[in-house]
Amino acid sequence: MAEKSLSRDEVRGRDWHALPPGEVVGALGVDPEIGLDDATIEERRRVFGANALTPASQRTSLQRFLSQFNNLFIYLLLVAGAITAALGEWIDAGVIFGVVFIIAIIGFIQEGRAEKALESVRGMLSTKAWAIRGKRRREIAADRLVVGDVVVLDAGDRVPADVRLIRVKNLQAQEAALTGESTAVEKTSDAVEKEAELGDRVSMAYSGTVVTAGQGIGIVVAVGDDTQIGRISGMLSEVEKTRTPLMERLDGFTKLLSVVIVGVALLTFAVGVLVWGRDWGEMFLAAVSIAVAAIPEGLPAVMTVTLAIGVERMARRNAVIRRLPAVETLGSVTTICADKTGTLTRNEMTAKTVRTAKDDIEAEGVGYAPHGGFLGGGEAIEIEARASALEAIRIGLLCNDASVEQEGDEWKPEGDPTEAALVVLARKAGLDPEREKEERPRRDVIPFSSERRYMATLVHDHEGQRFVYVKGAPERVLDMCTHEDRDGESVPLDRAAWEAWAEEIAARGQRLLAAARKKVEGLDELTEADAESGFVLVGLYGLIDPPRDEAIASVAICHEAGIGVKMITGDHALTAKAVAQALGLRKTERAVTGRELEGLDDDALRGIVRDTDVFARASPEHKLRLVRALQEEGEVVAMTGDGVNDAPALKRANVGISMGKKGTEAAREASEMVLADDNFASIEKAVEEGRTVYDNLRKAILFILPTNAAQALIVVTAILAGLTLPVTPVQILWVNMITAVTLGIAFAWEKAEGDLMRRPPHPVEEPLLTGFVIWRVAFVGVLLLVGAGGLFLWAEADGSMTQAYARTMAVNALVMGQIFYLLNTRYFYASSASAEGIFGNRVALIAIGACILFQLAFMYLPIMNLLFETQPLDLGAWALTIGVGIAVFAIVELEKLAARRGLHPLVSAADRGEAKPARRIASDGTPGVDPSARMPQKETERAGAREE
Repeated sequence: MAEKSLSRDEVRGRDWHALPPGEVVGALGVDPEIGLDDATIEERRRVFGANALTPASQRTSLQRFLSQFNNLFIYLLLVAGAITAALGEWIDAGVIFGVVFIIAIIGFIQEGRAEKALESVRGMLSTKAWAIRGKRRREIAADRLVVGDVVVLDAGDRVPADVRLIRVKNLQAQEAALTGESTAVEKTSDAVEKEAELGDRVSMAYSGTVVTAGQGIGIVVAVGDDTQIGRISGMLSEVEKTRTPLMERLDGFTKLLSVVIVGVALLTFAVGVLVWGRDWGEMFLAAVSIAVAAIPEGLPAVMTVTLAIGVERMARRNAVIRRLPAVETLGSVTTICADKTGTLTRNEMTAKTVRTAKDDIEAEGVGYAPHGGFLGGGEAIEIEARASALEAIRIGLLCNDASVEQEGDEWKPEGDPTEAALVVLARKAGLDPEREKEERPRRDVIPFSSERRYMATLVHDHEGQRFVYVKGAPERVLDMCTHEDRDGESVPLDRAAWEAWAEEIAARGQRLLAAARKKVEGLDELTEADAESGFVLVGLYGLIDPPRDEAIASVAICHEAGIGVKMITGDHALTAKAVAQALGLRKTERAVTGRELEGLDDDALRGIVRDTDVFARASPEHKLRLVRALQEEGEVVAMTGDGVNDAPALKRANVGISMGKKGTEAAREASEMVLADDNFASIEKAVEEGRTVYDNLRKAILFILPTNAAQALIVVTAILAGLTLPVTPVQILWVNMITAVTLGIAFAWEKAEGDLMRRPPHPVEEPLLTGFVIWRVAFVGVLLLVGAGGLFLWAEADGSMTQAYARTMAVNALVMGQIFYLLNTRYFYASSASAEGIFGNRVALIAIGACILFQLAFMYLPIMNLLFETQPLDLGAWALTIGVGIAVFAIVELEKLAARRGLHPLVSAADRGEAKPARRIASDGTPGVDPSARMPQKETERAGAREE
């Protein structure tokens, strides 16, 4: 056959899976027996390029490092540090620049890991291929393949390009990484429907998937970026990573804080120069000291440590965090999109139904452990008394190549998972595999193939009787049968009844197999002619990958916590719907397929994601669209996945969650969190930890900001009143660093306050500076101002104390006030005046001890006296400064008491934890959580408009 010229658009536009093999051969201009010649190979390589993925443009390490400084808060610190250095305050400047550098290093390391995702996708591609060129089978580098090359595939090979199969022999491929299908897919050379989903295009073998059985020959129809895996890689590089709620809040927080700091500094400068007529240079230094006082230098470090401790806690609960902000984001999650196989289900095929002509029998137990009995009509039955059922189970055992063996406490399958499930079923029925095989030895076998769609074995017993046992697709086995078994009696086949029973079992989401037998005489070898007619149908098996028990409980907890759970899977719609209903998902009236999604515009899709919890036969593009649609609806989305096909959606989701056991490296690199045990229950636990982290971050902010407010207020008040500064800028920076970095980090170890999973997610638009936080900052700031400033004025007026001594008292009063305020802040509204409130956090006690040691050095070491202009305090001064701390503690506890009694105007019942999530009744009659209870204001309004 003469080779022909091809264009890239011409090849990309064809539905190769829907064309007959002969038409494919003609369209690509190749003789499968000869292959392409050298001239055609070079021409096509020029047109289609190499069979390799295009590397994405990557930033240099320097660019990635510099990008860490692109933050308004960092800019503010850098400006403050630069001005401080220009004024010759090198100690202040050094500390500020050191904090900025540490923050940048942490971000640089974390971000570098994210950019490995594309490299992981490329690592999935095959490096070698067997191709027919010049009538010879040759091993060549996979990147040298071109469109039209004839490729030979054997068991164990990784498919080197997208290949249209033209000949197959029992060919099966594992495509889970690409389609999400948990079992190996049987391949055929026959054309399939043009509209077939990716997972149903059984005439194709896709690049990056693995041949698990059989052999095949195919023609390359796509290479490099044009392959399915290439398209996914392209999608991954184009997906824009969403900003986390923490990043959004920090942006709003730093902008507001920056405006306030600059505004106060300028106002103070203007009043000092224009009202009091002070020297503008002196006022400029004062303005800088206000900025230094107001900037919470320790906050970034405190937030980093809090998130890092959250990472450590989650790791102990099988959730490994790859990017720090994801810890807090988990606490904001409103919707979890979960893959079915292995995450929500056990990834252990289980035979649940045995259907005979007389009985519909349910097998108890799940997984590969052979524990459980049998139920008929909901009542326990003895399977030995049901002859047809026992015979069907025996056929499933003897027409089988799998085994299940016990290793320690676990039962491990060897071979096909579906066949392993039938072995387990036999063990539950009391059949010993070894004894059964001894009593009915196998003489011959016809292996299962995608063309035949059945497996047959020839066995004999010790009385000389010979039987052919067959199991396979029900419609195929029905064609082979003329009779059915009724408790040992052979009667004419009622095909309509069996087809109705098959549909009923399929509606439960179970996969079907049929079992039949035929008695033969004098047969020593089994041929297809012997195995395709004259059988007696014995029974049907229904098999399913059952939900995890802990996943069912975790779904219920998520619903209680106001979190929606949706299942997005590559599996079939009936199976997906049945599993979803077993899990307790709410909106399971229908399962929307990928093909249906393709016909929807973005507006219609948003309506579908609101009203549906089950999505089946989903491709990478479908998963990505679903995540985007949910985010456009105001949802904070966590997405699970294990295959390279999941990587784009994982990257787009607010929290991408990949699998640690069965996940691909590409999925792990695109995700923020990895489940070490591949278990949905670990997600629910991680969400709980995320909510704890968020609460602890709020407590840290509620602790740090009043300190800075007090320091700024001391300077501003002194200038506006025409008084001496009670605390110098370098002393202010000292207080910032030792209290924020020692006392502030103690909140990272706080335990959860109240039942976090009974609360709805915190609104994504809730700012860090709520009305209550602003009130508390002002309230405690004034308390510390009065305490520290009052002591300074008293000491200065006394006349017997130096200015340095008075300032040292003011600094110590600020520190003591914060130590006691730390104890207040351990609980938002509950009383801290208890043994648990004071001694319950061991790290807080250590931090207080460290802070006191720093203060002792600050006051009693000569070098510190020189650097910070301080003097040692006597016991009387210590008593006064500690008294300031006790007063702050008592007054704040009185404020919390007012809040608990409903007398605080800025604290609601929900804030105090008294209000549970708003309840509603779902369409299935189960109680749920009103989505408006967790939506931002504008989303609540939008939901109300929809109801109208």
